[in-house]
Amino acid sequence: MATCSQDLAPLLGVNGTGAADYICSKFSDASYAVDNTYLLFSAYLVFSMQLGFAMLCAGSVRAKNTMNIMLTNVLDAATGGLFYYLFGFAFAFGSPSNGFIGRHNFALESIPSSSFDYSNFLYQWAFAIAAAGITSGSIAERTQFVAYLIYSSFLTGFVYPVVSHWFWATDGWASALRTDDFLFGSGVIDFAGSGVVHIVGGVAGLWGALIEGPRIGRFDHSGRSVALRGHSATLVVLGTFMLWFGWYGFNPGSFNKISSFYTSGDYYGQWSAVGRTAVTTTLAGCTAALTTLFGKRILTGHWNVTDVCNGLLGGFAAITSGCSVVEPWAAIICGFVAALVLIGCNKLAEKVKYDDPLEAAQLHGGCGTWGVIFTGLFASEKLVKQVYPNRPAKYGLFMGGGGKLFAAQIIQILVIVGWVSATMGTLFYFLHKFGLLRISVEDEMAGMDLTRHGGLAYVYHDEDESQKNGIQMRKIESFPTPPSV
Repeated sequence: MATCSQDLAPLLGVNGTGAADYICSKFSDASYAVDNTYLLFSAYLVFSMQLGFAMLCAGSVRAKNTMNIMLTNVLDAATGGLFYYLFGFAFAFGSPSNGFIGRHNFALESIPSSSFDYSNFLYQWAFAIAAAGITSGSIAERTQFVAYLIYSSFLTGFVYPVVSHWFWATDGWASALRTDDFLFGSGVIDFAGSGVVHIVGGVAGLWGALIEGPRIGRFDHSGRSVALRGHSATLVVLGTFMLWFGWYGFNPGSFNKISSFYTSGDYYGQWSAVGRTAVTTTLAGCTAALTTLFGKRILTGHWNVTDVCNGLLGGFAAITSGCSVVEPWAAIICGFVAALVLIGCNKLAEKVKYDDPLEAAQLHGGCGTWGVIFTGLFASEKLVKQVYPNRPAKYGLFMGGGGKLFAAQIIQILVIVGWVSATMGTLFYFLHKFGLLRISVEDEMAGMDLTRHGGLAYVYHDEDESQKNGIQMRKIESFPTPPSV
């Protein structure tokens, strides 16, 4: 604003200062409007990922549990909305506060302010329910409905917000957005949440699935793995593309604004960084998909579309941390290694008899962990200075920046795993002890759609059953072929 007025005033002649101030204030107003609109649009994109999660989950479970998993996805968003409004946003961004947890703006008190508008809440809520959606995939097909409600409320209202405060708030103890006293003189760079979102959701799901145990029939009596395949590859692909689309709000949208310039009058500004972030996101996902395609072909002899979809999402989860501070060529390395991490985690899961119907812990936890490490290795000095201008110039180990950023990234992984294990692991343990976690053997064998939700998602009836409740799909009658003349 001051620079704008100073540059413009001489051009307006004598006594042009007042006119310059007025004109520049209008430009400032327009900039606020553009940035707020950009953030709202990004929030809508991230929220659309809930549809992607729902389709991916539905296609990855057996048909008898489709209604159950779809309902849990709806309620992740609904319960998350209320609890993040009441508590979560305040715990995450309620400044001024201490380094551990926020303590202002409960129920959006004092919003809007100079620091936050309603668009910030909406955007961060969409992130919170994404973490809850990750967890629901790990414990699918065997979890009581009340357990979903309890864990989703706790995760979005407390566990996730505390983590996001640590790394994204201006006064979080490990945040790169602080003004001083940075962790290892660097702070953690987790731009869009490989750690904050994906490791949190993945570790929470890991504990839920471990405490519940595998689904009936997932491993035979000799301990060998038995595939319990999802019922619809079509829904898996649809969900994957919806998530891909939403990721362009998840990663580029994390700038929160688009109108900032790096050098006045230059064609290169934050709008270019937004575009570059979309490119790195795309390249990591595409590379991971192709690596998974050929890797699984070598291992199994098949071209498996479900594996490719998971590999693609693994690449996205990995690049999310460093998407804004790495060059496009580095994103290809990120995606390649992410695919190998996912394949390795799935092999390990089979060996230890761990059952995760959507590979959520392996995909989000494993690939998210690699993404945090990747940022500590490949963050570019030039891009770090642009995206984090108030932070000391610590950048990737492999880019000549020393080991301080890498050390901070390792600390992030350790504290997230510890925090989520202590909170969500304890919650799932007590749910299990009180008989609120796993459904009965009878319900699991019959499917929760029939026993808990009043009917199947897909119902096939003969003509004489057409009056029963449900979606009616009549069989096609076969008729004898007429004799040829």
